[in-house]
Amino acid sequence: MSQTEATLRPRLSALEAAWVIARRDFVAVLFSRAFLFFLLGPLFPVIVGALAGSIGGEVQRDAVSLEVGLAMSAEDNAAMVTAGDRLRGQLGPALPLLRPIPEAAGDPAFDARAFMEARRGNYAAIMTGSLASPTLVGTPNQIARWQGPVGLVAGHARAAEPTAFPAIQAEPVTTSAASERSSRIQTAQIAQMLLFLLTMLLAGMVLSNLVEEKANKIIEILAAAIPMDAVFMGKLFAMLAVSFVGIAVWGSAAWLLWAAGGDAITQVTGFDPANLPAPAVGWPLFVVLGIVYFAMAYLLLGALFLTIGSMATSVREVQTLSMPVTMLQLMVFFLAAYTIKQPGSGLEMAAIAFPLSSPFAMLARAAMEPELWTHAVALAWQGLAVLLIVKGGSMLFRKRVMKSGGAGRDTSKKGRRLTA
Repeated sequence: MSQTEATLRPRLSALEAAWVIARRDFVAVLFSRAFLFFLLGPLFPVIVGALAGSIGGEVQRDAVSLEVGLAMSAEDNAAMVTAGDRLRGQLGPALPLLRPIPEAAGDPAFDARAFMEARRGNYAAIMTGSLASPTLVGTPNQIARWQGPVGLVAGHARAAEPTAFPAIQAEPVTTSAASERSSRIQTAQIAQMLLFLLTMLLAGMVLSNLVEEKANKIIEILAAAIPMDAVFMGKLFAMLAVSFVGIAVWGSAAWLLWAAGGDAITQVTGFDPANLPAPAVGWPLFVVLGIVYFAMAYLLLGALFLTIGSMATSVREVQTLSMPVTMLQLMVFFLAAYTIKQPGSGLEMAAIAFPLSSPFAMLARAAMEPELWTHAVALAWQGLAVLLIVKGGSMLFRKRVMKSGGAGRDTSKKGRRLTA
């Protein structure tokens, strides 16, 4: 081997170069002040959202009236109230609360329409007339909602004798095909939403890291010294490792918060993870598949962001170019969410075959179906898609940014001499 060939030969293989880049980026990002603020950032929207949801729920419960006013004769009002109380034991919240209107008592000229239009009281509707010929006064939505239940109560109030309801004996079963399927759909939907939120929240770090290094000309030095494929792959896995650190921190914070006030949180939100239906593959394997599919979704989206960031020349251009990818990711999430109720359909197969939607569709399938071989095939295809996107992005970078040609080759040789 000649001295020139020994000088031009790079000392690091592509895998070793990717490891060097990954280790460098991981340490640089993990011990930066920006990453600390990034970890604290999602806590504020979560706290604000929880408070807003709690307050909004209280306001909604107070604002929405379930009362129907009674403006009939005293005898008819009493019969309606008695029949309503009797039926409520069977139908529960399907019936409104029936309350005689004090302003209508003893007033034959009471105008229910004027009373409602004057916004007096807090009634959803007002029942006038008689039991034989009742009239419901209210907005079209409220009339459509309460017309049937009020008519049912009026029919029972007209009965000569109270209706005797038979005692219904209960014979519960542990599960059924219908209940198991509907409960697993809930698990699949929650898992998809969590995967989407984490991917979109964390994938942006890849783009910001590359843009910063492009502005400082660091990326061009790295590209001249080592293969661009290794640079891209190293950055992807470095940001993936940083993302796992962030998820571990947020998960620990959520666990501590739940341990401190789980009962109060359940009362406010109505959500209890302990009651979440078990997926078809079981919780341990489902968690493992969730981690793997998050990694694949992150790598796929991150590879696209790296390609966009390598082509852009400014932060504004990065934002403009990344918007279509973000909207595309939103669309593929909706596609995967829509196919949950259509297992085995052509639409689900399309969602599994398309790389960006494949992790979401396959995670839902893990919640719905117990087969495991499909996950091995899907993961192999997703990994291949990551390699293809990285390869295509690196080729575009060399061709359009590094000006692959005579000057580009000279720059690459200088970098290799430096590496040697």
